Amino acid sequence: MAPLSRRTFFKTGALAAAFPLGVNPAPADAAPAVPGSVDLSWLEGRPGLMTGTTFGVPWPRGALRKDQAFVLCGDDGDLPCQSWPTAYWPDGSLKWTAHALPAMDAAPERLRLRPGSSGSPGARGGKQLTVKESPDAIVIDTGVIECTIPRQGCEIVRSLRRGGRDIARAGRLVALSDDSPDGSTRQTAYESRLQRVTLEQRGPQRSVVKLEGMHRAQDGGQDGARSWLPFTLRLYFHASAESVRIMHTFVFDGDERKDFVRGLGLRFDVPLVDAPHDRHVRFGGEDGGLWAEGVRNLTGLRRDPGAPVRKAQLAGHAVPPIAERVNKSLHLIPAWGDYSLAQLSPDSFRIRKRTKAGHGWIDAAWGRRAPGLGYIGGAKGGLAFGMRDFWQRHPTQLDIRNAHTDAAQVTLWIWSPDAPAMDLRFYHDGMGMETHADELQALDVTYEDYEKGFGTPVGVARSSEFTLWALDTTPAREQLVRMATQVQSPPQLCAAPAHILATRAFGNLYSLPDRSTAARAHIEDRLDAHFAFYRDEVEQRRWYGFWDHGDVRHTYDTDRHEWRYDVGGYAWANSELSPDLWLWYAFLRSGRADIFRMGEAMVRHTTDVDTYHLGRFAGLGTRHNVQHWGCSAKQVRISTAVYRRIYYYLTADERTGDVMRELLDADLRLDAVDPVRKLPNQPPKGPYPVRASFGTDWASLAANWLTEWERSGDARYRDKILTGMRDIAAMPHGFFSGERMGYEPRTGRLHNMAGDSVKASHLNAVFGAVEVFDELIALTGNKAFERAWLDYCALYNAPKDEQQRRLGKPHGGSDVLVIGHSRLTAYAAWRRKDPALARRAWTEFAGIRPYPPFVTTEVLGAATLNPVLEVPWVTTNDTAQWGLAAIQNLALIGDAL
Repeated sequence: MAPLSRRTFFKTGALAAAFPLGVNPAPADAAPAVPGSVDLSWLEGRPGLMTGTTFGVPWPRGALRKDQAFVLCGDDGDLPCQSWPTAYWPDGSLKWTAHALPAMDAAPERLRLRPGSSGSPGARGGKQLTVKESPDAIVIDTGVIECTIPRQGCEIVRSLRRGGRDIARAGRLVALSDDSPDGSTRQTAYESRLQRVTLEQRGPQRSVVKLEGMHRAQDGGQDGARSWLPFTLRLYFHASAESVRIMHTFVFDGDERKDFVRGLGLRFDVPLVDAPHDRHVRFGGEDGGLWAEGVRNLTGLRRDPGAPVRKAQLAGHAVPPIAERVNKSLHLIPAWGDYSLAQLSPDSFRIRKRTKAGHGWIDAAWGRRAPGLGYIGGAKGGLAFGMRDFWQRHPTQLDIRNAHTDAAQVTLWIWSPDAPAMDLRFYHDGMGMETHADELQALDVTYEDYEKGFGTPVGVARSSEFTLWALDTTPAREQLVRMATQVQSPPQLCAAPAHILATRAFGNLYSLPDRSTAARAHIEDRLDAHFAFYRDEVEQRRWYGFWDHGDVRHTYDTDRHEWRYDVGGYAWANSELSPDLWLWYAFLRSGRADIFRMGEAMVRHTTDVDTYHLGRFAGLGTRHNVQHWGCSAKQVRISTAVYRRIYYYLTADERTGDVMRELLDADLRLDAVDPVRKLPNQPPKGPYPVRASFGTDWASLAANWLTEWERSGDARYRDKILTGMRDIAAMPHGFFSGERMGYEPRTGRLHNMAGDSVKASHLNAVFGAVEVFDELIALTGNKAFERAWLDYCALYNAPKDEQQRRLGKPHGGSDVLVIGHSRLTAYAAWRRKDPALARRAWTEFAGIRPYPPFVTTEVLGAATLNPVLEVPWVTTNDTAQWGLAAIQNLALIGDAL
């Protein structure tokens, strides 16, 4: 793409000095539109397999009462649908609702959701989902399968039945741990132990059961009483479904110096009743491929059992009578009992098999990227099983054992026992750093904020998704391919971008793509180019792996033609400067599936891995580092709900909702984990427990509280927000009243610690503050807070003489993010209807320095390990902030371009 010079920008935009500013009216000032039907579309097209789905829809403020009923319409009439609220406007009206569909033989191409009456007739047809509870267990029947979930013990599923017989039983979590990463002297096996089982939804279309517990050592000995690796499971059932979806989360709570996880997985026993030659093993392959064999193969024999026999076995059917010359010798044909598909890297998997334990493994097949689907069963039924993001989250593994007996065993390993043990130790020994002065010296050279004992993985988590199918016969090959596709990309319904925008559920800071002028088209093209580069960079640089998948790198190393993966604070991005928001606003305006999936992977990563869920840092996130938990800056600016709430409302994902609630009292940690403990020239705490910034700290906390306020109506968190807004507005210079404020976590009060001084930081507005404050202003109507925020927006990028005139002195904030702060100028222009500010914002967006062309260069030969396409100057900070500025400026002052 050609460079965007200031001259080209203004020439293309035809921005004359006297160009009038067209300002969109503030949606909060308009009367709510009465909603009609909302068009819904499938994220990735009509799914080939529909096992049920859940999606979210927003509504305009004041339009729908909290007990509103809904009707879902398909191509051929009304459909069964379960609905519930997920957020409310301050007046109590519905802001977001979630909706669940049952499994269907064929998904409708077009769907519409509309408000209905509580007496609206139900949709026709479909099987009923029922739930039975007892002191011992919860039994859920989808109308096709029945699952019994015990309330205590080691099993997470007692039985999964279909047609009156067990398809799977004794489901449990398993873990293996070594005491050393290199040549273990002792290995310990663990199994799940339930502590709490909760029925969260009971139908009629969707039922959810939450299970919590620990992994406990199976045998006696040194670890006989040890329980560790806390887990949370959710089992999802949809009416008419033959499958169950499982969301699995574990938290690391061991000692990374001596606890090395060797394997972690989900295990089931699978009863088998067919003869060995009528038992079938399947593994999904790349691009619709399938590895398919019998436990006792009848093809390739010296004596032919007959073409109908061979054809039936290959198709997964019960074979017809076998020719006697073969039938009499069946016991001499090996029955293969054990199978393993291991994906130990993003580019290679291997399938092996053996007859049984104690005998050698035989290599069966090799491939590149497995979709994570397997099957063991026979003509009378069996279990299909899948793991999402299988190759992306390597090292992973699917195991089948004892398929030659009457009870096979299936294990889905989220960490393969064939891989090296999980080594979570910090990557260096401190290099002699003993004081904060030493640490700041290191920060100056590698950008790493090190502190002894802070680079700990204790409290980080990872979530994985499984799907199990209880089947009454071996599926056709094409059906298994469709299953594999669904495992990797579950069906997702979305409201049209125009509808989401019209509700203003996420504020005023984005618009729909518009290429009506050359200037707009240029910006839109560059937005697309930035995303395409990062999407492709994930693949080119192999940003995959169990702990890494979903994150992106921070800064590029032009000399090495590689991202600075090993240079302190320049390695993983960890949400620095809001790449999460860049992706989600890009999705909201476009509805593009590739943006959604990349944003989803980032949410999963940053929510689990970059955020602490227990221990002394619980509720805090970790700044960018070589390891995701490596930096000593443990801050709410990384863990904040502002990076997760969009995904939550679009999907109603319970795991994301859980974590946002974990964050609500993260401010209580900021006394012991002082964000500015190392920095010189900071005001003393005095009587206040916390020294907080308005942006990286308070705005991040406010996002947590806002999300809870709209989800539950909890007045405690509303009042914390209102208290902070009042206190900021009352300070002598509003948001310019020093970089730090005294903060009282118990009351939410903020206090001036800077007297009459003026100070600002370039970081305050780039971690979600802009987005959160826009919503808070519209929701609360707090005019004093709005005036203070608009002053900050108008003055941050203002010329020094204007700052001097308005504030008494320049605020001293860095100008390294002028383009990113142009959206603040644009916001002030929009709210104040100020054409001069709008013109200034576009000038700032064009940049005070020439903006390099965003074009890729190919690097070949010995200069790099593999041929690469690079943008030599790229950083994720600049990409994210440019993207947000482009999106928001177009929305707010696009008419001035």
